[in-house]
Amino acid sequence: MTRVVLLVGTKKGAFILESDADRRTWSSRGPLCEGWPIHDLIVEPGSGAILAAGGSPWYGPAVWRSEDGGTTWTHSSAGLTYGDGAEPIRTVWSLSTTPDGGLFVGVEPAGLFRSDDRGATWRHVEGLTNHPTRPTWGPGAGGLILHTIVPHPTDAARTWVGISAVGVFETRDGGASWQPRNVGVRAEFNPENRFPVTGQCVHKFALAGGESELLYQRNHCGVYRSDDGSATWQEITANLPTDFGFSLVTHPRDPETCWLIPLSVPEAGRYMPDGHAAVWRTHDGGTSWIRADDGLPTRDAFLSVLREAMARDTLDPVGIAFGTSTGQLWHSADEGVSWRMITDMLPEIWAVETAVVDG
Repeated sequence: MTRVVLLVGTKKGAFILESDADRRTWSSRGPLCEGWPIHDLIVEPGSGAILAAGGSPWYGPAVWRSEDGGTTWTHSSAGLTYGDGAEPIRTVWSLSTTPDGGLFVGVEPAGLFRSDDRGATWRHVEGLTNHPTRPTWGPGAGGLILHTIVPHPTDAARTWVGISAVGVFETRDGGASWQPRNVGVRAEFNPENRFPVTGQCVHKFALAGGESELLYQRNHCGVYRSDDGSATWQEITANLPTDFGFSLVTHPRDPETCWLIPLSVPEAGRYMPDGHAAVWRTHDGGTSWIRADDGLPTRDAFLSVLREAMARDTLDPVGIAFGTSTGQLWHSADEGVSWRMITDMLPEIWAVETAVVDG
């Protein structure tokens, strides 16, 4: 029997929701991870283990691991440090697996760490932190955080990362050296240099389904695509209601389809424009966008969705889920055409991830 699992990270712990392949009725467990704030969750390929990234204001950063579907957990922070006398790591923001069986985490203040023992210990990828532009890195509104990690699907030496408010970087030598990848991305908040080498406020990016060089990006200043592995970016904001927002997910098989949620600009509240909840999708690579609001509240819905709080599964049709900063969790079982609310009783939602489990 096929099960669909939603992994939800909140300000007050992780939650796990499960359904069958119809994705109509959901059960819920939580809070998990002892109520720690959880920024990201993933399922490890092969083992099926669940990993959760978080941090406690009392105990510092940690990566949680469950080998039994979330019933029991262990956690480790071994190696998550910049060294004696350095600024302490506050929390872990992002998780990713690698093609060669490793794990990456992104932390605050911005840096990248790798584990080759399933998260028991971590080592600092110093090439990124030692980049010559590092003294110029400035924080976004949420801090100086490495929030997005996208390993190349077949080349373990290549990885992209996103740092707010710094930009996208890529390594092609396993992390020894890194190159900024921000050509064509606007930085309107820097009118004296709207297209700097670094200093863009990347919010989220992802590889297109079935592709290794096509990426889509959400930015503080627009939506973009890159057809050349991030060497250059072209703006595709098109007919979207604003150029601001955080969330973005790509179709698992169709490289021309992705979904996102526009928000009003920071000065106007960072919520769904005009209080009209909607998810927008493209089927032509960003040339045009379609608004879908069937089942969503279209008035007085001052909802906000953070960068990790949107995810999709791999079924056909694809299921899409998003969570809000006020605790509502929404789901579509028809590729974003219509929507149903699963629950409105969770703490502030920071992350949503999906997994399809057979058997």
